[in-house]
Amino acid sequence: MNRREFFYAGVLLGTPFLLRRRPVVLSSEKLEKNWQINPDEEDKTREVFARAIHRALQEDWASRPMGECIGKIATLFIGTDYVGGTLEGKGPEICRVDLTGLDCVTLNENALCLARILKKGRTSYDDFIAELTFTRYRKGVLTDYTSRLHYTSDWIHDNERKEVVKNITRDLGGEEFPVRVSFMSENPGYYQALREFPEFVGTIAEIEQEINKRKHWVIPRKKIKGAQDHLRTGDIIAVATEKKGLDYSHTGLAFQDRKRKIRLLHASSIKKKVLLDTELYRYIQSVETYTGITVARPLEVGKIHGNGRSDLEDLAFSNRPPREADEIGRRVCLST
Repeated sequence: MNRREFFYAGVLLGTPFLLRRRPVVLSSEKLEKNWQINPDEEDKTREVFARAIHRALQEDWASRPMGECIGKIATLFIGTDYVGGTLEGKGPEICRVDLTGLDCVTLNENALCLARILKKGRTSYDDFIAELTFTRYRKGVLTDYTSRLHYTSDWIHDNERKEVVKNITRDLGGEEFPVRVSFMSENPGYYQALREFPEFVGTIAEIEQEINKRKHWVIPRKKIKGAQDHLRTGDIIAVATEKKGLDYSHTGLAFQDRKRKIRLLHASSIKKKVLLDTELYRYIQSVETYTGITVARPLEVGKIHGNGRSDLEDLAFSNRPPREADEIGRRVCLST
């Protein structure tokens, strides 16, 4: 057993190894609060991952409905620092993940993917990276920066086709939402990858045109109070915006509290942390540029084979590029 294997064996067996950065997964009463320095940045994320898996296995969260499992995992991250741009970097697209700091997108997807691997009986870090790749890239395959599902509307569309989520917005009284995305292709200077690889801008513009051709649905802000009674813990909430060139400017998770109120669990760039915020409809009303919400409900995992993957995942993994290009991307998400 090498040093790293010894380290993770200790984590999974409950040895009190903890990280330095204040609340990361280990916030409030959720897990122990004693921190010690770990010089390896990747080990910090791996330790957070291992502790989350350990807690989930201890309490058998995988036996709960998918949404509840996601909600349990997401609450472990309450208090975690808000950190944007953790999935960006120089060079070709590779598989980055950082659980020590989260933004509104990475909170949702990490909680979703942790729940999905637990439901499959898979608990390794590599399983987690593979699941993130499957959900964050078009058709589950990473090729380059343009294969990342940058726009939230594109992420919902693609993951509905992959049977990861179901867009239930129209069923909840949603209205047609004219999407006209163009922000990335019109503002390439904001994106490191587009500055480094300007040849991708044209491809991004073509993807935007495809997104704009689809039908999209949103529950207007005036209807959210009535619709939220039909939401469940773990539903993914995409917040529509009137900002030019964008579809959504924020995301979070629905969470039903002890009083049965539906609140927003999200990573806030304003409050600089992950928190369980006020009732969903009140939160939306508090920001003038928010026009409504789209709701994507996570689905139970499909038929699983001996390799721990579903039929759709088998198809995606059979078309995967070599491991060196294995990385996760971040969708457009600009505010709170």
